[in-house]
Formats: sequence, C-alpha cells, structure tokens
Amino acid sequence: MGDIKGNNGEFKMGETKIRKKKRRSSKSSSDDGGAKIIVALLAGAGAAFLLALILLMSRLESDEVSNGLLNSNVGGAKGVDDQIYLEEAAEGHLPMGMNMQANRAKERRDKLISQIHKVKDGANKKLDKFTRMFNLPPGNPLEKIVNKGGNQLEDIDNAMQGKGKMPGHVDLAKDFKEAIHHDNTKLNDRINKRAKKEHNAVGGSDEGNSGAVAVSAEDEKNFPHLYPHFPPMPPHTMAVELFGEKIITDVLSYNKPTIAGMIAIMQRFLIKLHEMLVENKHAKTPDEVIQKYFDLVTKYLAPLEEAYRDRSIFPVREDGSIFMSLGAYRDHLLGETLRQAFKNAAHPEKIFVGAVVQNCFGIGVQCRTGVEVKGKTDDGRPITEISDRPPDVNGIEEFCGDPEYTKYCDNGQIRALYVNETESNGPTTARYFASKLWGGETYFLQADAHLRFAPEWDRKYKVEVKSAKSYPKAILSSYPPGFSESDPPYQGGSQGTRLCTCTFSNSDVEHKILRINTGNQCRGEESAPSQIAYIAAGFFFTRAEFLIDIPFDPYLPWCFMGEEIALSLRAWTHGWDIYAPRKNYITHQYRPGRMGLPKFWENTGRVFGRPGPGFNTQLQTITIQRIKHMVGYKESDRDFLEGKNWQIVLTDFEHYGPGETRPLSKFLEETRIDLKTERCGHIDWCNDCSRP
Repeated sequence: MGDIKGNNGEFKMGETKIRKKKRRSSKSSSDDGGAKIIVALLAGAGAAFLLALILLMSRLESDEVSNGLLNSNVGGAKGVDDQIYLEEAAEGHLPMGMNMQANRAKERRDKLISQIHKVKDGANKKLDKFTRMFNLPPGNPLEKIVNKGGNQLEDIDNAMQGKGKMPGHVDLAKDFKEAIHHDNTKLNDRINKRAKKEHNAVGGSDEGNSGAVAVSAEDEKNFPHLYPHFPPMPPHTMAVELFGEKIITDVLSYNKPTIAGMIAIMQRFLIKLHEMLVENKHAKTPDEVIQKYFDLVTKYLAPLEEAYRDRSIFPVREDGSIFMSLGAYRDHLLGETLRQAFKNAAHPEKIFVGAVVQNCFGIGVQCRTGVEVKGKTDDGRPITEISDRPPDVNGIEEFCGDPEYTKYCDNGQIRALYVNETESNGPTTARYFASKLWGGETYFLQADAHLRFAPEWDRKYKVEVKSAKSYPKAILSSYPPGFSESDPPYQGGSQGTRLCTCTFSNSDVEHKILRINTGNQCRGEESAPSQIAYIAAGFFFTRAEFLIDIPFDPYLPWCFMGEEIALSLRAWTHGWDIYAPRKNYITHQYRPGRMGLPKFWENTGRVFGRPGPGFNTQLQTITIQRIKHMVGYKESDRDFLEGKNWQIVLTDFEHYGPGETRPLSKFLEETRIDLKTERCGHIDWCNDCSRP
C-alpha cells in the first residue's frame, strides 16, 4: 500500500517508525495549466506569489543542501560556517577558534568552500525544478533572486581563496518584502482603475450600491481586513511566513483582524493536527484520538471563537456582495463550479469565494481512488476495487490559470485554505473552516463544490430571499436538482424542493440520527416564498448575520451525518425562519457509488492504519453524540455520556447548541419529531405551503 503524505510528515503503511519529512509542493496535472497559472500570477500577485514559492521551495524534500541561501539570509560565510560547526561538534571535535593550527585552518577553509558549492548547486537544482514545474520564462524574478544569492556565495568563495574581499550582508527577505510592497502598489492601482472603469460602464449602481466592490487600493481604508492579500496559489503557502506572527496576534487581540490572519490561525491548527495524527496513528481506542483532537481545538481554535463571540469579526458590507462557502473533498469539478458561478453571475464582481480544498497533493505522491465497482460476481454481487491514481487536480489552479477568470484571483475574490487529504475529517470541519474565510460580504451561501448555475443566479436569489416575510432573518434552502456532466448549460426555473419530512435512520453506522427529506410541492404560483422545516447543508442562502447567531461548530470531526438537523434546530431556535426558494437557480451533481469517487472516511482508515471506513465509524460514534444531545435523545443525555466517559463531546456546548429565542420543545412540536417513538409526523404547514 502507498504512503499517505501530510502537512509536515509521512504516514508509512506497515511501519511503526515515524519519519519526518518536509512538505512537498503540488504539481499540476497539466503542463499547460502550470504555464497558465504562473503567467497569471506573475502578472498579478507577482512578488507575493514568488515569495510564497521560495518559502515552499525551502520546504521541499531534497538531498541538495539548502542552508544559508533561500531559507535564511546570506550574511558573509556565517550561514554555511555554522552548519560546519554543528557537523564537527556531532563528530566529537570542535573547531579550535583563532588559535587553530595551519593545517586545521586549511581543512576548515576547504570544507567551507565545498559547502558553499553544495549550497549554490542545490539552489540551482531547485530553481531548475520549479522552472520545469511551472514553466517559468527566462529572466523571471525567482531566477533573479536565486542568482543574487548565488553571486553572494561566489564572492564568499573568492574571498576564501584570497581573490577578493568578503562581501557584506545581503538580506534576501528584505528584498522580497520591498518587492511585495512595490508589486502590490502596482496591482492595487491597476485594480482601482479597472473598478472605476466597470463602475462607469454599468452606470454606477446596482440595487442602490456603488458598482464594483472588488478589492482595490481605494477599499483599503474602508476594508483593512482584506489586506494584506493572501495569494490563493501555490498550495500550502504559509501566511505566517509571508506576513509574520503578528498577523495572528492582531486577530486574537482585536487589534486588526484580517482574512490572512484567519488563514494563519487555521494553518497553524492543521500543522498541529498533522503532528497529532502521526503520533497517534496506532492509538488503541478512538477515545484517545477524540481527546487529543478536542485538546487541539481548545488550544488553537477556541481562542479565536472566544475573541469574537456574539459579534461579527468583520463589518457586514451593505453592497449586495455574496460569499460562497465551498468545501471540496478531492473534487474534480471545483474549477468548473467556480467558472460557472462567475460566468453566470449578473454581478461577478460581487462574488467572493472561500474554498477549503482537501486534496491528495504532492510531487510523486501515490494517491488512491475511492471504492470502484469493476464488475459483478456470478451471483450478482458487485466486485469492488481501490486503485492507485495521480495527485488530484487543483480546481483553484484551473480557475485562476484561466485568462478569462484570472482577474477575480488578482482582486482577492478567491480565498483558499488547503488541507492535505490526511487532515480531512468530514464536511462539518470543512464548513467550519470555510466560514472563517468570510470577509464581511452581505450574503452567505453554503454549497458543495460540484454545481452548475443558471444565468443571473446571484440576482435572483437576492430578490427571492428579500421576498421572504422574515427577511432579514430568512434562510433559503433546498435540495437542488441533479445534473450529469454531459447535460447542456443549465437554465434554471424548475420548482424548488421543500424539506418537510424526516426519518430516524435505521443504519447502525448513523446511530438513529435524524435524516432530512423532501415533502409536497407547492402550486408554483405563490406571491412569496413559504416556510419549510429544515436546512439542506449542501445549499442554503441567507444574510451574513447568520454567522454571528449560528457560528459553525469546530468540535464535530469525523462526523458525516447530522449536520442538517443541527443547522435547522439551531437556526430556528435562534429566531431564523427557513424558506424554500420558489425556483431553482443551481443544480447539483449527485454522486452514486459507481463513480468511485474518494470518501474522507476511506482516508481516515489509511491514516490510522485500519483500511476501510471502520475506524472513522468508531470516531463518529462518539462525536455524533454531540448532535444527538443537542436534539434531546434520551440515550445521549449527560448521564449516558458520563457513563461512557464521552462527556468530552459537550466541550463548549453552550456556544453551539440550541438558541434561546425560541424553545427546543417548540421546534420538536412544530416539526412533529417524537423522540420517544422515534418517528417523524406529517408537517401540515410545511407540506401545504401555508406559512409565509
């Protein structure tokens, strides 16, 4: 079986030894796509992208020596000399300083010169690797900075041989910071000019708002949290390495919260999560893993939650902008979903995306398919197989590398958090991460990453939600109609489904959790949307204030079922009403098992050395109790949880449970949910479309 590579190490199947490795970069599955993305980013994000690229390069697993050139400043011979000192100390003989004998001095000088050559050769090899990976043109800024460091090392070499003076200190990090500032100034000027041009072209307003709202220099004063712009490519660029540790403390201290700071906090959590998974690969029980996961959330994410409890992290903009929360698990349609969303929007300049890209990344990494049906046995049972496959296509790279859509990436309208497959633990966690990429946009749309959009879908959904009687505390939600990839362009307009029924699951894996389903349709002639009982996690559209009242729960790892009943219950008890849109304007790819697409629970099995969904099911058995306790299942009350030693699932429960605006008992009465008999009754007001 192949290896599973994560953020900062490696899970080696069949071994108990943990081997630490540096993070690897992602390689596009298409050389042409790589060329497009590098050209687009060099023209747009420029130095910010290149700095990210160099920082990434310094983390590549490689047998070339990298000390002293790219991952630290070059200060005379000190960088490489320090390395030699450490090597000699490890061998048991320390250098003798100023009084060393002549032959010893010559030996050290020769070693130093040899080390300098290795550093320079290693840097050139890495430059060549990235030139091939991204099809960089000759004379690109990355080549220039590597050459500058190489020239510095050559001067050191000459000085050591008595052919010149030792050069002074060269601060490559400072050079890049200045380049970032220079490029961002030019980029903001260009965006500002384009925004003004678009503003004039559309007559200056849309729904009473002031034209284009894309990130520009003009916006920096009013929307400082959008700066510094965090580049959506390349994968695994670290925000702290780009902008410094202060970007985290600014968020947690209320000083200057930024989207880049939010990304930095989540990236730090993911690094610690990876380390925990490596250390606990052979955990004897799921309880041990849950305990350590909750400890990480409490240490690294709870401070963020507490800092902005019951208030907005960023001011809500009244400009008609829409934030799309997309959780993508190894999704081959993410790039197409983004193209569809922007292509068919009435106002693409008002669309902002927060994508959590959970992929199998890497150069030379062996990825795996999901369970594929390869045939049938003689008695008709399916023959299934899991196969090797190359690294996943990055939908963000596809979108940003398309010249028609590059400007939206340059404008800061695409925000991406990359999560290695090994750290993926289900949709509830991905939704939490995606919600933290919101930047003050007026509306919040949560959806899956395999969608198609009807023309002017954005304008039509805004009109629809405003038509609801409970607006602004109104939520539109439905199960969208399905599509096949061979279908013609989607035009929309079919009648919206109504989520009016539920059942208690009889699956042992799902532990009798409530599952949501559709009910009767309306006549389609209603003058306004009417209320329904439940929210679909795969599509809902509402005002962004939803995020303040119903913050996403970070304590639901490895949980696949139950998020819809939890969302519905929490929203209703916090005073929000749920409506079915009268018409559909998006369509969803429903994915049968025969497609063989990967599932996160298969990855969980590989991470913990227990192939198959079994260990994920054991983990979910514990975490799903948090949702069942919220709903009021007797079998999941506090006494039961304490008896099982599962009381940890109630950590910070008061912040992510039912609201106080309307009682839980009333929700259960309105939705005809009987927890004693485990039955769902017929909801008259929902099925007959009678409640405005």
